[in-house]
Amino acid sequence: MGDSRLLKWGTGALGALIALGVWQLAAAGPLAGSPLPTAGEAIGELARLVVTPEMWAATWDTVAMALLGLAIATAAGVLLGIGVGVSPLAMHATRVPLEFLKPIPPIVILPVVVLVLGPTAGMGVFLVFIGCFVSIVVQASAGVFDTDPVAKATGQSYGLSRGEILWSIVLPSALPYIGTAVRVAAPTALIVAVVAGLIGGGPGLGQSLVQPQITGNQPRLFAYVLVLGILGLVVQGLSQWGERRLLHWHPQYRKQVS
Repeated sequence: MGDSRLLKWGTGALGALIALGVWQLAAAGPLAGSPLPTAGEAIGELARLVVTPEMWAATWDTVAMALLGLAIATAAGVLLGIGVGVSPLAMHATRVPLEFLKPIPPIVILPVVVLVLGPTAGMGVFLVFIGCFVSIVVQASAGVFDTDPVAKATGQSYGLSRGEILWSIVLPSALPYIGTAVRVAAPTALIVAVVAGLIGGGPGLGQSLVQPQITGNQPRLFAYVLVLGILGLVVQGLSQWGERRLLHWHPQYRKQVS
């Protein structure tokens, strides 16, 4: 297990080095003189950025908007998903509207949200909520609806109440669906939080991207792109780790944790 994990990390690091090498060669060769800086210039600018409080403040603003919006979307989405999933009538009645809304990006309502809430952190949190809520509802309701009917019938035969069946049988069955939904929604929350600043003028790394773009400071612009890439890797890794730890009891995750 340790050797395979080391091999996986080593392969990922090698892939990152190859990508940086290709970037460096392209920027110094065929694309020399274009707005694209070399990888060395962007990494050097990144090294200067990490010691500035502005970069960390912008990163915190983005992460806070993403986490708060995701937490609210998870709580509301799970509650509504349970309510929909326990009723076959509600499940079938809401399937088409939810599937219709799921692929619509929150950027569609961005102008209206900015007009109502202004370029604030609250605007970013609301957009993150909109971007994650529907997919969590869909997954949670599917997990509840797909609970093994034999397990529920067994609970009824042992005299369990509806609440006890919901808590001890239905919810554990739906947790893998919910865990997957939150893991997939976590990077989405980060992207939407960045877009809220990039297009909506809200605080965070999105706004930090706009400033060097306007002034033509390409190394700083790509340094912030690197910050976003690293932050995305951290968010994805933490969400996968959290999913495995919370669902370690499930057969799907036992081998991964052991």
